[in-house]
Formats: sequence, C-alpha cells, structure tokens
Amino acid sequence: MLSAFFTIFTTVFLAELGDKTQLATVLFSAENKTPRLLVFVAAAAALVASTALAVGLGTLAERYLTMVPFKLIAGIGFVLIGLWTIWEHYKPVLG
Repeated sequence: MLSAFFTIFTTVFLAELGDKTQLATVLFSAENKTPRLLVFVAAAAALVASTALAVGLGTLAERYLTMVPFKLIAGIGFVLIGLWTIWEHYKPVLG
C-alpha cells in the first residue's frame, strides 16, 4: 500500500511540475495584492477537486469499460505527442 502511495505521489508530482496549473499558481502568488495563504489553499482545493473528479471518472471507466486498453491508448497518445513535438522542432531545419 505504501509503495502504491509513493508511486502515485511521484507520478502526479512530476507530471504537475511546470504544468499550466503550477505556472498559474506562480503567477497568482507573484501578485502583491493576493495573500499567499489564499493562493495555496485555493490551488490545493482546486487540485483536490480535479483529482476527485478524475478518481470518480476512473471508477466509472473501470466499471463500464474494462475491455478498453486505456494504458495502451494513453501510451500511444503520449508517444504521438512526443513525435509531433520532435517533428515541430526539426521542421524548420528539414524543410
């Protein structure tokens, strides 16, 4: 159980680094008129709410879509996004 916790924590933590959510939080906390504690509590509450929604949707997906290979589809999607990003980077050089 503890191993699963650390795996989930590490994966989500690394996925959030540099994410739009984190950048928005940095911008809100950079404003002098917004209390830092308010930014922290609001951002944390938003992350908890979106995570609760994801867990709920995941539960429904597991219940009704057990035959769909989600990990495979997600993996292929990430590979395609990576290939597209590499293509966009080298496109000016190649063509």
